[in-house]
Amino acid sequence: MPDPQGTPGPCPAPADFYVQDRFSRHESVGYLMRRIMQLLVTEVDHRLQDIGLTNAQWAPLFTIHKIGTTTLAELSRELQTDPGALTRTLDRLEAKGLVRRARSTSDRRVVHLALTPDGEAAMAPVPGVLCEVMNAYLAGFTREEWQTLLEMLRRMQANAVAFRARTDPKGPGTQGG
Repeated sequence: MPDPQGTPGPCPAPADFYVQDRFSRHESVGYLMRRIMQLLVTEVDHRLQDIGLTNAQWAPLFTIHKIGTTTLAELSRELQTDPGALTRTLDRLEAKGLVRRARSTSDRRVVHLALTPDGEAAMAPVPGVLCEVMNAYLAGFTREEWQTLLEMLRRMQANAVAFRARTDPKGPGTQGG
């Protein structure tokens, strides 16, 4: 069943494209996606170094900006990051005056995160840099090819979530295993 963003549901039967004795990482969709993400993060980090933000820092700022006030647990899930590592990053962002933490009045275990005005200002160039880099990486693609790529990646994501749900007793979206 498609979600509100138009993500198709998972396909019922797995594909048979990969065969164990002929597997090559250079034909692996996973390897290529990871490599593209590594290149993307490196390029974006390079372009944001003048404002002193690394991927570990701009990603939480950008995410908090997009989803609004959030909690450490929600942000950790959204970024698919270890909460301990994210806490250390948030310590640095708070020390820079970019993030504000506020303990929940209804549940003292919950800490809400929000950007400060300086955090909003520091995050401001991030969307433009992301667009510039991603558009460069999509050079030569037509709008239709870009839309097809998005549809395929969303379908693969739906398959991954469904596969995890079938094979992991912790349920979909868990990182452990």
